Amino acid sequence: QVQLVESGGGLVQAGGSLRLSCAASGRTYVTGWFRQAPGKEREFVAGISRSGGSTAYADSVKGRFIISRDNAKNTVYLQMDKLKPEDTAVYYCAAANTMLVYTIKGQYDYWGQGTQVTVSS
Repeated sequence: QVQLVESGGGLVQAGGSLRLSCAASGRTYVTGWFRQAPGKEREFVAGISRSGGSTAYADSVKGRFIISRDNAKNTVYLQMDKLKPEDTAVYYCAAANTMLVYTIKGQYDYWGQGTQVTVSS
């Protein structure tokens, strides 16, 4: 059983930055970040391969967010810059026992508890 623990969420003003962390137990997996705003579906934000050599981003965050990983620490990061009020959501880390980075939440097997990100205007 994989355990994922997110941290780093909080309240920030528009234009500010936050860095989320996802600490995982066990093996190294393809890891993705998803987010869910009130009344909306959970959506893909970014994903990274096991080696870190391949990444994927939602169009809405390209150029503003960067996903990275430190396999020695079994931790995946999401650096979020130029934050906008529409980025406000609960952010979830997820792990997939796959070779490719998928953008579909159904492809992910394990989920963290989520961390709240609130961007004020």
